[in-house]
Amino acid sequence: MLTVDFSRFPLAPGDRVLDLGCGAGRHAFECYRRGARVVALDRNGDEIREVAKWFAAMKEAGEAPAGAEATAMEGDALALPFPDESFDVVIISEVMEHIPDDKGVLAEMVRVLKPGGRIAITVPRYGPEKVCWALSDAYHEVEGGHIRIYKADELLAKIREAGLRPYGTHHAHALHSPYWWLKCAFGVDNDKALPVRAYHKLLVWDIMKKPLATRIAEQALNPLIGKSFVAYATKPHLPPVDAA
Repeated sequence: MLTVDFSRFPLAPGDRVLDLGCGAGRHAFECYRRGARVVALDRNGDEIREVAKWFAAMKEAGEAPAGAEATAMEGDALALPFPDESFDVVIISEVMEHIPDDKGVLAEMVRVLKPGGRIAITVPRYGPEKVCWALSDAYHEVEGGHIRIYKADELLAKIREAGLRPYGTHHAHALHSPYWWLKCAFGVDNDKALPVRAYHKLLVWDIMKKPLATRIAEQALNPLIGKSFVAYATKPHLPPVDAA
């Protein structure tokens, strides 16, 4: 299940991509399949080891084209272990809402992104997230949990302040918002509640089968209750320096 829309965020074979806070690796895997040279980075060592196993399995199965590369590594988003202007593309999906110093993370991403490079940022959307917070303290008051809710204008302002130029936005995963509202209403750790189990089965069926009816429904509902807000931006080229 991808949050970044690669029709709005195109990759070229050979692009060097950083998936920052990669988690289970969903976006990193898609970039690898598209022929990119991917670095999946996360602070969670267990997840990174799983991502590395999947990269190896994908290579063995021939899922990535010739020239594609993939590396999984532990790292700190506030101190990225890469030189300046190392990447053509940076993706950070559902991460910034966890980090106190979000401006520091943006600064690091801009530092390692090449001029003319592209960045995709996704965060939980303000409205659906406010409902979750209202229904359950346990949803966000956990170690490593969500510490803020972004309004779209606030996030776009921070992106601009970091020196990036936004060029597009959209919402995603409308069908997932009711699931999280149910989880929060019945208990975030209570997977046995009948409404939660029933809706989870619906989501799994939707992800596996991709029926046209739910694709149309989600597309129609995304502007209203999309669970994620997605922003795309570029790093501008610096103007030439006048030697005189």
